[in-house]
Formats: sequence, C-alpha cells, structure tokens
Amino acid sequence: MHPHLLRLTEALSAVDAELPTIHAWGLKLSAVLIGGGRLLACGNGGSAAEAQHLTAELVGRFRSDRCPYAAIPLHADTSTITAIGNDFGAEEVYARQVWAHGRPGDVLLCLSTSGASGNVAAAAVAGRERGLTTWALTGRAPNPLAALCDETFAVPAGDCATVQEVHLAVIHMLCDVIEEFRE
Repeated sequence: MHPHLLRLTEALSAVDAELPTIHAWGLKLSAVLIGGGRLLACGNGGSAAEAQHLTAELVGRFRSDRCPYAAIPLHADTSTITAIGNDFGAEEVYARQVWAHGRPGDVLLCLSTSGASGNVAAAAVAGRERGLTTWALTGRAPNPLAALCDETFAVPAGDCATVQEVHLAVIHMLCDVIEEFRE
C-alpha cells in the first residue's frame, strides 16, 4: 500500500471511535441552524479550504435540496481580511469578524492541522467571550487550540495532508447528520 494511503487508513480507523462526537456535533449544529443561528468557520491554507467547503455544503446543499443555512467562511471576504490585517494585525482577522457576525448560541468551527495558528486561536477566544459554542478540528492533541475550545475533534496523525483529508471526511459526516436531522 502507498505510504500516503497507509497513513490515511490508520487515521480514519482512529476516527471510528469518535463517531458519537461527530453525531452530537451534527445534531447541535442542526438545531442551531434550523433555529436561525449561524455557523462561522475559520482556518488557514488548506484548513480555510475545508472551512469553505463546509459552509458551501450548508448554504448550498450536500445530498438533497433543503433550505439554505447561515454559514460564513471567515477567510472568504478579502476586503475585510486585508482591512483588518492592515489596521489591527493578522492575529485579529478572524476574531474581529467573530465579534461582528457571531451571536450568542451560534457555532464557531476552528480548523487547524497544528492547533497552533494564532489567528484561529484568537477567534476561539473571541467566540467564547461572545457566547458562541466553539469547536476545533485539529491534528494531534493536546494543542493550544484544543485548550481554547469547548470541544475538539483531534485527528491522531502528524502529516498535514492526512489531517486535512480526515477533516473533509468529518465535514461530510456532519453534513449527513444535518440532512438527516431536518427530515
């Protein structure tokens, strides 16, 4: 077996034990979205792409037609990102948006393969201060982001690509739960 596939297979096997967490997150997120709340998601690089993938599935559709849900990828507004980065520094690009868009009861999903991204950690702190439920999708724990969030799903793999691929699988499993819940 190719080494990449071997790493991925091992990481996915470890995820199987965490299926109750994914299901619980899906149920909680469903209730928030159906109740008019929103999901805010943030990450850097590949994790930003994963965050945007999730929000696209929720605003658009995953498997079946349904009403669109309020889901915002915090990295996608380049004018806002560059203005905040210029005026307040890169560490604040997500935290400031959490304060602007987040409401108590909303969910903030923070993605970071290392769990050490300063701007994502600052978003988690802002989310908790603002009254959002904060979740982290990370690589191996413990890590700084896991310590800042209400709950963490940590992928036990050291390879960034493997962590990101498992994060995508988790995102799709969350979408499955959300679509089942609404029926």
